[in-house]
Amino acid sequence: MAKYILDACALIAYYADEEGADVVQNIIREAYLEESQVSITKVNLLEVFYDIYKSQGKTEAKDFLHNIIRTPIKIIEAIKKSAFIEAGRLKASYRISLADSIFLAEILTDENYIGVTADHHELDVVKNIENVNLLWIR
Repeated sequence: MAKYILDACALIAYYADEEGADVVQNIIREAYLEESQVSITKVNLLEVFYDIYKSQGKTEAKDFLHNIIRTPIKIIEAIKKSAFIEAGRLKASYRISLADSIFLAEILTDENYIGVTADHHELDVVKNIENVNLLWIR
């Protein structure tokens, strides 16, 4: 069974029906059918919530959060110690956001994860140096 972890860009693409939304939709559909697992870190979910809050307002952001909680997307509430240490290393080594460092650390500390992203801007350099299993949605 495939085990996916979404970053904020992937979830925003899905929510906003941007290019790549169909890939994320298929992953979520598989999770509903229990053919795969899908997760997101709480920090990445916060990035999406913030983006919607800033652009569309409090009501839309709260509605989004309510709807996400009803999906099979598992919210990773806490950073395990190994991912915490890895995220610190990644943040210190690359010019990436804190949320991206946590997203990547989850992948690097759980070899079963496939990271789902569209964030070439921040993650291409890491992908080229680290052994990160990423699925680009566009």
